[in-house]
Amino acid sequence: MVDKKRSKTVYVELNVNRSNFVSRIVAGEKVHDFSDIKILRKLLTNEKARILYILKFEKPKSIYSLAKILKRDFKSVRTDLVTLEKFGFIDFVREKKGNRKSIMPILKVDNLSIEMNI
Repeated sequence: MVDKKRSKTVYVELNVNRSNFVSRIVAGEKVHDFSDIKILRKLLTNEKARILYILKFEKPKSIYSLAKILKRDFKSVRTDLVTLEKFGFIDFVREKKGNRKSIMPILKVDNLSIEMNI
């Protein structure tokens, strides 16, 4: 379970070289290197920002309920959540209620810090 009292920050480092940006995300103990800023742009989209906002303030109990709040299809929301989990922004809590299994996305971070080195 995620500690609600402890604040967690995900750091994104951007370094400029002669031809482009080279960035890396430092999420907890994981380090994700990108050779192109386009990959970082795919991670930091408006839709993913909306997901993070809803997770923080509305705390949906399942991916299905999150998709309904966002008025988006389940598959697209699930794909975005998997990406956010990969980079340490969220976690999944699995629960079984009777014969049904529910997966609840939980926000793991409070802050995203972006630093650009030129």
